[in-house]
Amino acid sequence: MPRFSVISGTFNERENVDEFVTRIAAMFTSLGEADYELIIIDNASTDGTPERLRSLAAKDPRIKVILNTRNFGHIRSPFHALLQTSGEAVICMASDLQDPPEMIPALIEKWRAGAKAVVCVKQSEDGAPLFALIRRTYYRIVHALADTAIIENFTGFGLYDRAVVDYCRNADDPYPYFRGMISEIGFPVEQIPYQKPGRKRGVTKNNFYTLYDLAMLGITNHSKVPLRLATMVGFAMSLLSLIVGLVYLLYKLFFWQSFPLGMAPVVIGLFLFCSVQLFFIGILGEYIGAIHTHVAKRPLVVEKERINF
Repeated sequence: MPRFSVISGTFNERENVDEFVTRIAAMFTSLGEADYELIIIDNASTDGTPERLRSLAAKDPRIKVILNTRNFGHIRSPFHALLQTSGEAVICMASDLQDPPEMIPALIEKWRAGAKAVVCVKQSEDGAPLFALIRRTYYRIVHALADTAIIENFTGFGLYDRAVVDYCRNADDPYPYFRGMISEIGFPVEQIPYQKPGRKRGVTKNNFYTLYDLAMLGITNHSKVPLRLATMVGFAMSLLSLIVGLVYLLYKLFFWQSFPLGMAPVVIGLFLFCSVQLFFIGILGEYIGAIHTHVAKRPLVVEKERINF
């Protein structure tokens, strides 16, 4: 059994995988640790990444490759790789070199000191100022709603003891929110701040949908507050509607000739209640979608090929 496992996902990262593998090897060499495995799972890249991974795996048996039949996304694919590890500790990181391999010695040092989970936390905001503001607002909302405290600016980059990996395996979650799992387990989490470097090559694979998917997953997996809020707001709006209706009725009865009802209150009330209903129907839809995903019990990924396992 290797002492350490490193996992990473790829999708059209042909320009980065060679340097990524080289820097990982250099870090373990500097530590005097040759007993490690590097598991790279590829989401059906179209730029030649699978061929490059085959070539790298042919040169080094410690490099293990999983090729998926299609793109299963950045949530399920790395989690599947995590479950294939056999090391005493697992290091999760991105292959685009924005998670610096040079952090590995610091992660291992914390683990050797007894930490079950060591996570790397970004110190600088990446992306446009608007997205940074949205991200900060999102974390405030999650902290207010979630049952467990979610670590801010944590993307999954870190080291996890075998006990943490075993918990993830037993969770049997077909669409896991890994960042939330780390907080939910309850082990003390050591945090290491780092400066996230910019991309050297290629473009980010994140877009609005992937970020929205992660955001909603963080809320629906760790809080029932939005559902209860919908119930309370619905009750409050119903009570308000009843009061307004009674006031209008009494006012009309007492001032029948001089008080025209008009269309404005009807139109404003209609649009207000419709917008509130649509908003909470959307929230219900997110929870129902999460339930459907869990009930369907589809596999995390479907593998096309394994190399060096």
